[in-house]
Amino acid sequence: MPSDQRPVMSLIGALLFLVACGAAAASEQSLPEATSLLGRPLYQPEILPEARVRLEENFVKAKADYQKNPTSADALIWLGRRTAYLGRYRDAIAVFTEGIEKHPSDARFYRHRGHRYLTVREIANAIADLEKAAALTKGKPDEVEPDGAPNSANIPRGTTQTNIWYHLGLGYYLKGDYARARRAYETCLELSQNDDMVVASSYWLYLTLRRQGDDAEALFVLQPIGTEMNILENHAYHQLLLLYKGKKKVEEVFSPQETDEVARATLGYGVAQWHEHHNQPEKARALLQETVQGKLWAAFGYLAAEAELAQQSR
Repeated sequence: MPSDQRPVMSLIGALLFLVACGAAAASEQSLPEATSLLGRPLYQPEILPEARVRLEENFVKAKADYQKNPTSADALIWLGRRTAYLGRYRDAIAVFTEGIEKHPSDARFYRHRGHRYLTVREIANAIADLEKAAALTKGKPDEVEPDGAPNSANIPRGTTQTNIWYHLGLGYYLKGDYARARRAYETCLELSQNDDMVVASSYWLYLTLRRQGDDAEALFVLQPIGTEMNILENHAYHQLLLLYKGKKKVEEVFSPQETDEVARATLGYGVAQWHEHHNQPEKARALLQETVQGKLWAAFGYLAAEAELAQQSR
């Protein structure tokens, strides 16, 4: 090779090396967090810049707290929760796994890891963790669970045990094990001490009973649901239950222009069930398909829509 071409070839080689390194880094950054129940890769959700700043600040604080107190179960739980809020679900699962290794009798680690196994579509692992959490808390006093994203009144509505049974019920529901889902949500309802948890557990219990064909019992679940309930968080579930009870119309509950991604997924799935219950399967399926085109795939309405579409395609 002529000597005057060597610097050029060296430069080209260096550029190719940098491009390859950049591609490898981009590939690593774009690895999916999960695979949907419909076979699609699911990537970390987009977070608005102002929200990301706050979430990252919370994460940094949680990490610092844990480094100062490496034997603290509370510090490790918050590190896992703050990690998950950034959409780093696999990393959060690893944190909770570390917690289980260090604190094997602390049900909270199984409860939170079970939740995130649901998020990443590992339903069997989620059920196993949440069943373990339920066993560890059996016969023990319940405790209020601090909120990672407080409501407007800054009043936590869930407890350790209601959250265990709520998520366990969802795991069974997604699996199609409606008998166990029913028992889980009945237990959750019995443990519920405020209207937010009452409507959350009643919503999934109602849908479960309809899946079982027990329409009379489903109607019984709707009896205590009224318009004047003290709802701080679960407004979508409350509105859907009023829809099922005949106190609301579809257009009062769900708008195609809904911009809140969580509400869109929750209401989309819930209204699809209303169409199904009213012998409108085409409308139900169309709304399910629309729901899984949303951005917030961690929402339970999105996950349930996936599960139903996957079941229909078999």
